[in-house]
Amino acid sequence: MPNDLAMRYYLLGERAAVLESPPPASLDCQRRIWWLAQTLAEEAGLIEVVPGMNNLTVVFDPDAGADVGAGWLERLRREWARARRATPQPRQVTVPVRYGGRHGPDLAAVAAHTGLSEREVVAAHAGAEYQVYFLGFQPGFAYMGGLPACLATPRRAEPRLAVPAGSVGIGGSQTGIYPAASPGGWQIIGRTALKLFDPGRDPPSLLLPGDSVSFAAQEGEDD
Repeated sequence: MPNDLAMRYYLLGERAAVLESPPPASLDCQRRIWWLAQTLAEEAGLIEVVPGMNNLTVVFDPDAGADVGAGWLERLRREWARARRATPQPRQVTVPVRYGGRHGPDLAAVAAHTGLSEREVVAAHAGAEYQVYFLGFQPGFAYMGGLPACLATPRRAEPRLAVPAGSVGIGGSQTGIYPAASPGGWQIIGRTALKLFDPGRDPPSLLLPGDSVSFAAQEGEDD
């Protein structure tokens, strides 16, 4: 549980206020951050609410008043204390994945690094439950905690110039899915046909901070 006495509250320029919890990251802390982000999302006077790892940033209109920044710092303190009593229920999202082969070119490398067979890597990855901590890197890219320790694998020494959209990868102690084709250095072990980010969808991102995610291994080749 985060130490509320060690929390930091500060202004970031003239347009943003930040609350920040000291490391290490914890699921309890992130749940409070997600709850607070949802609570403030429709707040009048806020331009944007950005949950991060161990922190939350609110972007406000600096012309709303002389003490608007100080007001938001005090509001964050009050809401953070209230978040302790909140018990948000995560959304459950299942992501079908084709593991290995052309879908997961690094599956063999992960198996070699971990000392597991490829089948054991797939079973461990698909058998865990993950939490979306925050979105970053590209729109809809979810950084997820919950990767079994036995699967932790460093990123590739040489990043690929193009990783296909939907690629499921391992980067250190986290797993993630590339919403769009891009360069990347994560170890790619599979691919999903789900569309992770769609600007015409509400919300555009399939995965959101606070979601609980599981992967389901699929057999056969994609159409």
